[in-house]
Amino acid sequence: MNLIQTDFPHSQYIKEEHPKKQIYLHHTAGRSNGVNTFRWWASNPERVATCVCISGPGSVDGQIVQGFSSKYWAYHLGIRQSVFTAHSLPVINLDRISIGIEICNWGQLSLSNGKFYNYVGGEVPADQVTELATAYKGYKYFHKYSDAQIESTRQLLVLWNQRYAIPLSYNEDIWQVTTRALKGEPGVFTHNSVRRDKVDIYPCPRMIQMLKSL
Repeated sequence: MNLIQTDFPHSQYIKEEHPKKQIYLHHTAGRSNGVNTFRWWASNPERVATCVCISGPGSVDGQIVQGFSSKYWAYHLGIRQSVFTAHSLPVINLDRISIGIEICNWGQLSLSNGKFYNYVGGEVPADQVTELATAYKGYKYFHKYSDAQIESTRQLLVLWNQRYAIPLSYNEDIWQVTTRALKGEPGVFTHNSVRRDKVDIYPCPRMIQMLKSL
């Protein structure tokens, strides 16, 4: 496993241990360097972070950058109380009982004059674009998760299955808000599983193939 530790202030996460039941897959909607992602999080007083971030092409592709132990927690889901209320469920602090994986990736892309652009207007090379057969949340083009990032994600999922007994079975409902996630049911989810307004991670066929293989 290609993993490095990076300095991350203790004030930016909650150094409390809680049983881990869930894993959430995120992407940064930003650049490719996991160390720089932690530096940006360190400048945020709200303690928003995940314990690991996977760098992408343009940095050390697939490198897992760890800022704090998976046994601790930080805010990474941002679920409003109204989401639980709308599903007639009690409010649960899912941040405490879950582990987040952040993948360095720009996310949704737009196509203009034969070129692809991220949401801040930066051009993304065509060989780093995934085209979905069916649009997802209004978008058909996304920044590609690299093979190395997908493999590092797989390795982390297997590790945490062994360490925390979190089940890895694949469920199709993880791409939309699901009460399974909101109830705290054990398993692997995406940010979409608890937030209608999110598009991370998107249903990349290669990522899905990996998840189904676990």
